[in-house]
Amino acid sequence: MNAGKLWAGGAATAAVAALIAIAGVLLGRGLFNVDVLAPKGQGVWGDASTGWYALGAALAALAATGLVHVLIITTPRPMRFFGWVMALATVVAMLAPFVTDESLGSRVFTAGLNFVLGVAIGSLVAGTAKTAIVPVPAHPAPRPYPRPYR
Repeated sequence: MNAGKLWAGGAATAAVAALIAIAGVLLGRGLFNVDVLAPKGQGVWGDASTGWYALGAALAALAATGLVHVLIITTPRPMRFFGWVMALATVVAMLAPFVTDESLGSRVFTAGLNFVLGVAIGSLVAGTAKTAIVPVPAHPAPRPYPRPYR
């Protein structure tokens, strides 16, 4: 496995995830006038929770990279397990806003944003992992024997 390529892709995914989070918060607050992570009185940029949300998205991408790295090293079908873990983690992230007392619009928008983040992180890290895996030949090449003298 090319770990350098995997972690470079993970870092790039972290940057993309943070930007998705920021763009999503700006979209929700600015265009749809929905409370996303902070009350409307905080303005379009909101409070520090916007930064924390972006940081959390970036850390989630790095955690996904670490998970797929461990799975590649230790499990027989790492990408299948990674897909399941990412799908379930995305479902949990989508359900999390519904345990708050926020408005329904805020909860639905945040769940949708978490869905987009989960899909982006899962697909980008999986794509990077597939390119970082170096295939091992099933059977070694036969040893060349010298030709007999004639």
